[in-house]
Amino acid sequence: MMELRKTLAGRIALTAVATIILLFLALPIVVILVTSFSNNAFAAFPPEAWTLNWYKALFADGSKWPAALSLSALVAALSTVFSLIIGVTAATALTRSELPLRSAVFALVLGPLLIPQIVTALGLFLLFEPAAMLGSPIAIALGHTVLAAPIAVLILIATLRGIDERLEDAAASMGAGRLTIARKITFPLAAPGMIAAAIFSFITSFDEFYIAQFLSSVDTVTLPVRVYNSLTFEIDPSVTAVSALLTAFAILALGLVALVRWIGSGRQQSLLSVENTVGVANPGGDAV
Repeated sequence: MMELRKTLAGRIALTAVATIILLFLALPIVVILVTSFSNNAFAAFPPEAWTLNWYKALFADGSKWPAALSLSALVAALSTVFSLIIGVTAATALTRSELPLRSAVFALVLGPLLIPQIVTALGLFLLFEPAAMLGSPIAIALGHTVLAAPIAVLILIATLRGIDERLEDAAASMGAGRLTIARKITFPLAAPGMIAAAIFSFITSFDEFYIAQFLSSVDTVTLPVRVYNSLTFEIDPSVTAVSALLTAFAILALGLVALVRWIGSGRQQSLLSVENTVGVANPGGDAV
């Protein structure tokens, strides 16, 4: 690989291969975006003519899409809150404390990501059905938290490990308590990671299908379940418009994550430069 990069032909070949792979990965998204503007009621590709009718139909009177969108947003918001609470707690315990059996706890946290989602969905159905919670947004949000929380934990662990502990040591040497350090140093620096964890948790819940399918009812149908029902039981070309909007939302969310992470890295570098200039004060008041 290194030899290929040293020659012009090698660089061209690597660029061509990378471009082909990226185009292949992006092709389904492009097809959905283009098809959403087709005037064909059967969502044919390529379009013979262009229209915005399917986007207008999403919010027309009697449309079922706004209710599904609202429910998905509510469930995703609740799941995000639950995931952040679990994520901050678990990540702090795994990175800032001498937790016994740390590897076992870490494996337990990641367990839901390794288990097939349909198995998790079935287990949650058997858990909530006796409690008469099927169709409850809380139940669906708790189910989605099982999948979203591990992602939040991973992001926050990486975030906390990326924070230079010299900043916390500097605050501790000046007499700050652990809560003060967390409130004034750790959490502000971890804010970009917390925002990224919140965004990914929201997207995970918003796009999840299996758990929502098992835990939903006739009156509580999330957006992915509504998409599935529209494809299975009826021919609704508005599905392509919904898919296009979901794709655009995901792209904007990823762009926001990148922006937040970039701003956060700049803040930590500025604090480190201040610390290196001033020095770390020891308990006697002298600069180290």
